[in-house]
Amino acid sequence: MNYLAHLVLSDGTPHGLAGNLAGDFVSGLDLSSVHPLLLPGIHQHRAVDRFTDAHPVTRRSRMRLDPKWRHWRGILVDVFYDHLLAREFEAFAGEPLPAFAARAYTALGECQPLLPPRLARITPVMIEHDWLCAYAHERGLRAILWRMSRRARKAPDLHEAVDELVAARGGFSADFQEFFPQLLAAHGTSARAACNANPEN
Repeated sequence: MNYLAHLVLSDGTPHGLAGNLAGDFVSGLDLSSVHPLLLPGIHQHRAVDRFTDAHPVTRRSRMRLDPKWRHWRGILVDVFYDHLLAREFEAFAGEPLPAFAARAYTALGECQPLLPPRLARITPVMIEHDWLCAYAHERGLRAILWRMSRRARKAPDLHEAVDELVAARGGFSADFQEFFPQLLAAHGTSARAACNANPEN
């Protein structure tokens, strides 16, 4: 899963939100150098990644993509799942996406002094350009994947996969609808509580 899902699966506290997002920014770091308040979220992030990578439904999704994307298929599926989550966000998270995004941005601002350096650097840009709400539309999806291509070493032009992803939306959506409730049941905290509080969702 990508940024949006990791935030949704957090415990909803500022440190939980920041820690779950920080999981993508501590590769190569000695975790003893990370603020202890962020560690539970980082460990949850890693557990979510393990669950996702090993799940048969996500493997099925990866196989929907052209083999030319090789190991990048997992990243493309992660991002497209966040797109699908964003488009049905209130049903899964119990609140509108803009409200959740604003709360997440506030948490990141409050935790700014604790964040790993790379996350601290991009947080103002994330907030200014509203990366979380950008998942909900194709233009934002292309921008997200373009940024990934620029950051990752030897990455292909991942944004060129958007047409392929959208063309197979029906299959990916069926996979996501099967997978995400299982992920939520296994590792969700905040979102599960929100949905329980809003049984019509």
